[in-house]
Amino acid sequence: MSTHNVWTHKGTFLLAAVGSAVGLGNLWRFPYLTGENGGGAFILVYALTIFAVGIPILIAETMLGRTSRRSPIMGMRHLTKTHGTSRAWESIGWLGAASAFLILSFYSVIAGWAIHYTGQMFSGALVGADSETIGAGFDALLASPWLLTGYHTIFIIASALIVGMGIHKGIESGLRIIMPALFAILLLVLFYSIANGDIGAAATFLFTFNIADLSLEGWLQAMGQSFFTLSLGMGAIMAYGAYMSSEASLTRTAVAVAFVDTAVAMVAGLAIFALVFGAGLETGQGPGLMFVTLPLAFAEMPFGALVGGVFFILVLGAAISSSISLIEPVAAFLVERFDLTRPKAVGAVTLGAWLMGLLTVVSFNVWAEGTLFHALFGRSAFDFIELLTNIFMPLGGLLIALFAGWALTQSEVMKELRTSEGWFKTWRFLVRFVAPAAVSFVFLRTIPQVDGYLIPTLGAIVIVGAFAAGRTFLVEGSSR
Repeated sequence: MSTHNVWTHKGTFLLAAVGSAVGLGNLWRFPYLTGENGGGAFILVYALTIFAVGIPILIAETMLGRTSRRSPIMGMRHLTKTHGTSRAWESIGWLGAASAFLILSFYSVIAGWAIHYTGQMFSGALVGADSETIGAGFDALLASPWLLTGYHTIFIIASALIVGMGIHKGIESGLRIIMPALFAILLLVLFYSIANGDIGAAATFLFTFNIADLSLEGWLQAMGQSFFTLSLGMGAIMAYGAYMSSEASLTRTAVAVAFVDTAVAMVAGLAIFALVFGAGLETGQGPGLMFVTLPLAFAEMPFGALVGGVFFILVLGAAISSSISLIEPVAAFLVERFDLTRPKAVGAVTLGAWLMGLLTVVSFNVWAEGTLFHALFGRSAFDFIELLTNIFMPLGGLLIALFAGWALTQSEVMKELRTSEGWFKTWRFLVRFVAPAAVSFVFLRTIPQVDGYLIPTLGAIVIVGAFAAGRTFLVEGSSR
């Protein structure tokens, strides 16, 4: 890959990786999981798994991108050839690209809801509204395929315009505006929550150390969160790593990404739940928290319409920084493999994702129940697509850890890490043994959710991955 495809500034990868990691899950899922699973106890388990699982795989995925200097698919094709390993390892790139494409298709639809609520807030339409009115408004939004399609279209076009402008003028310039603005808005909402909400109750909910509330399920959720929150296994980190300066430290950058991502989730949790508790409302997670509970809290507070509008701009900023990272892995592959111009490649990716996103749109209304998807898969089209990504991402992360841990030579890893022998040995032990075991738990947790006849298909995928790993262990691992 030519040198013009390297970030202009060494710190841009940090911005890009944080932008990819910080998304809707940081705002509506992680804080709730923390509060409901022992607060500080959950954070401790999460921090340990971030160190043992998240950071090692983040380093590994970035390393594969920077070593190959190619898109995830073409990069893994290059690495399998240069390392004499089975071509089955190319599945890392394909799994990542497939995950990114599938997530983009439904993420754009859900992020589009924030466009609707930004307008609702700034217009004052929700001022003084009660819970029944706001709940009915959200239900009406989901019931309208035309509204959902319109917002989905606006959001995905905005994301495509940024990526289509190129690595430097588009993604890099966009992130250097979006991310600082996102942090500034988050702090503004936090200060508003301190002044008008119940910050003490929010802090107690999030940080009180209560080991009794941390069940085995809570441990597994902390383990899964440490993986999914860093956008691992979906090609984005590998694609961004391909543009990373050779002088930037992989370890320091990975630690910084994990820290900032967690800090954003914690600050967002304090701000959101201070508003919720201040308004005397029940805690929750997911769309209900974001699009029903919070608008109700803003409706009852001074200057709530203005601050609520600003808050939903924050939601949009977090969503768009993630969506551009979902477009890049597939678009970069099309540019490299078929010699398309970047605008054409981005157009092809976003058009395909937009069309697939229509399945998510109709899952909330026209195809809500009693459809072919329900008959075949026992779930809606949206739920099925989301299930696929929850399988592909940890499977891809597992293979990334195994390939980086066993196929890459000590000399090239040391060249990339540029660190002490002690940290190299620690990283290699974690990425070879601890991280794969942990990600396997995350992967296997999804299997019981799969309907009967799909299990053989997934079993075949696991067997192929295990065969590829075994071949590397036997052929390559013995010489290292």
